[in-house]
Amino acid sequence: MVNEKSSAVGVNIQEKATMIWNVADVLRGPFKPHEYGLVILPMTVVKRFHDCLLPTHDAVIEQYEKVKKLAVIDGFLTRASGYQFYNTSRFTFESLLADPDNIEANFRDYLTGFSGNVQDVLAKFDFDNIIRRMVECNSLYLVIKEFNSPKGYLGPDKISAVDCGYIFEDLVKRFSESFGEEAGAHFTSRDIIYLMTDLLLSEADLDTSSMTVYDMAMGTSQMLSCMEERIHELNSDIEVTCFGQEFNPSTFAIAKADMMIRGGDPNNMRFGDTLSDDQFPGFTFRYCISNPPFGIDWKREQKAVEAEAAKGELGRFAPGLPKISDGQQLFVLNGLSKLAPGGKMAIIQNGSPLFAGDAGSGPSNIRQYILENDWLDAIVQLSTDQFMNTGISTYIWVLCKDKPAYRCGKVQLIDASHCYEQRRKAIGTKRNDISDHCRELIVQAYGEYRNNAVYGDKSGVYCESKIFGSEEFGYNKIVVERPQRDENGEIVMKRGKPVADTALRDTENVPLVQDIDAYFAREVLPYAPDAWIDKSKTKVGYEIPMTRYF
Repeated sequence: MVNEKSSAVGVNIQEKATMIWNVADVLRGPFKPHEYGLVILPMTVVKRFHDCLLPTHDAVIEQYEKVKKLAVIDGFLTRASGYQFYNTSRFTFESLLADPDNIEANFRDYLTGFSGNVQDVLAKFDFDNIIRRMVECNSLYLVIKEFNSPKGYLGPDKISAVDCGYIFEDLVKRFSESFGEEAGAHFTSRDIIYLMTDLLLSEADLDTSSMTVYDMAMGTSQMLSCMEERIHELNSDIEVTCFGQEFNPSTFAIAKADMMIRGGDPNNMRFGDTLSDDQFPGFTFRYCISNPPFGIDWKREQKAVEAEAAKGELGRFAPGLPKISDGQQLFVLNGLSKLAPGGKMAIIQNGSPLFAGDAGSGPSNIRQYILENDWLDAIVQLSTDQFMNTGISTYIWVLCKDKPAYRCGKVQLIDASHCYEQRRKAIGTKRNDISDHCRELIVQAYGEYRNNAVYGDKSGVYCESKIFGSEEFGYNKIVVERPQRDENGEIVMKRGKPVADTALRDTENVPLVQDIDAYFAREVLPYAPDAWIDKSKTKVGYEIPMTRYF
């Protein structure tokens, strides 16, 4: 897991993150504990940039002197730096410390020397105000000194881009916890991410030169980096291009910084609210992997979402809108709108999208849209206590725009609620891990695609696979009427037809695979011979009652 992860070069992630976080010792007093991350997160990003650029620092300065009067200089300087970013300031952390009396002016000069994409990252951290506060409490020099010590070294020769991502994750988690915020709000543990990547890449066509991956709620972008890592493990020659959107400024800043450090295009990391401010209109992607917020209302985005829904098929939300208190199905629709032909998505949901909403409601209509288009491939139920900020049951939905022929018209349900190993020590409410063995069982169940098959030992760790026709999740909701009767028990008639007694009105859900009239004759008429169906009120609904099947 993240906390035990060590790289090939011997970096212990938790130990390194703890050493960096302990810089907070010099902040005690002027900064409250829940504010430490406001300093440590941007300083970690700046120091990572610094240590990456240090070997080419002199070359960049030399090139800058040659081209500084040209109208466009970015290309020259990125080539000189070897990264998608650069710094033209003559200062380094070492030279900053050599002049303590001018530490603020010199540090600001150093930051101003960064390329525009780094300036955008620092602006999202509101770093200018943080520097001012450090100056006021005489801690700026001490913080820079701590980050320039061996424990603060973040150069790529010692810490790979993947390991640096782990360190960012750990620091964000610590910040969330210290802030009193739900720690899992920006954090999905790697055991879950790797299960999602392996489900997406099961049976993937690796005979290709490039792949695109999109995360609509990317946090610090670790799902994207994991997906890239997994693809390259399978075929190192595939060019993987990642795209992501995030609306939390700090986590967006880390995601963009991480992308620049890994050599990707930072312009593919975009800031904004995915539901109300889509940053990728017209884009489609081969893969989508995401853990959007669930149980969160969309009141803030309501006006924009409803305007987009009004566009019908030209917008992202044509099938319907979920209840205002829970916007997670909107993310599913957004993801589907971004999938290229043959595209595949893995997205985490809670139980609500399985069954919330009656026939004709927005949630039911969204399920109907997905199932009748045959895009739902599989749903994997995870155990409880898998996330740091919630102990409830969660589900991975796997959706595909072009299923293999043998999966067409069908949906695979995998109950993996018993497929976990308990952690020795809980992290928040996360008490269970998906071990390598558990992941292998689940991916095997998905890949073999067998009905009523058990993988593992039912007395311990196991998962179970069942396969259903898509129509088995649908039903016709019929309205059953009974006649009014007068005081003599006679049926009240109007225009030659019995008048319905609203007090006796009832509904029945008739499975789509059954004939309505036959069902009515068998299940209703024997008990209410005077009943009839008001067929003008029949509605189609869909639900996926996982607990009924396992």
